[in-house]
Amino acid sequence: MAGLPLTFLTSADRVGGLPHSAAEVAVAGRSNVGKSSLLNALADQKDLARTSKTPGRTQLLNCFTTPVGTTLVDLPGFGYAKVSKEKRASWDRRMRHYLASREPLVMTLLLVDGEIGPTGSDRDMLAWLRERDLPHTIVATKHDKVRSSRRDRRRRDLAAGCEVDPRSVLWVSAQRGVNIDQLRSMVARWLKLPDPPAGS
Repeated sequence: MAGLPLTFLTSADRVGGLPHSAAEVAVAGRSNVGKSSLLNALADQKDLARTSKTPGRTQLLNCFTTPVGTTLVDLPGFGYAKVSKEKRASWDRRMRHYLASREPLVMTLLLVDGEIGPTGSDRDMLAWLRERDLPHTIVATKHDKVRSSRRDRRRRDLAAGCEVDPRSVLWVSAQRGVNIDQLRSMVARWLKLPDPPAGS
């Protein structure tokens, strides 16, 4: 499947700064979980989203648009980042206000680091989403970082830590392309993108 037709539109410091959208998917996750790398892989573009080895580079609501007027928003990372506690709290408030109030939002992709499993921050975010009955899908990143001999056990442990069936977690690798086409198809459906021509 071809890369998703995403184009950077704007960075907003509040929900009111985001454009109208017919449907929106959000990407959330702990700092350094690989959100930017995954977005670049989904779009098959190297520099759509800025990647960094320094946690906490995404600080605003970064909005990407599609040709049909739907949008994808990359949220500030939560958890560890080399910034003050006050700034982290500000990012967290921005993210949660967005998730609780953004009307076009149809799905949140919650990225969990497959190499280390769910942290306390991940479990807190999951609980928060569940309390508000907000639609979400758990995506385990860095599939390639887990040894093949340990993958079955890690899948079970990660799912147990998230309190879900292992079959409901989609494992991906932005670097190796593992399950990227499957995630593209899911996001395309949520964003109301037309089916690609046969053979593409």
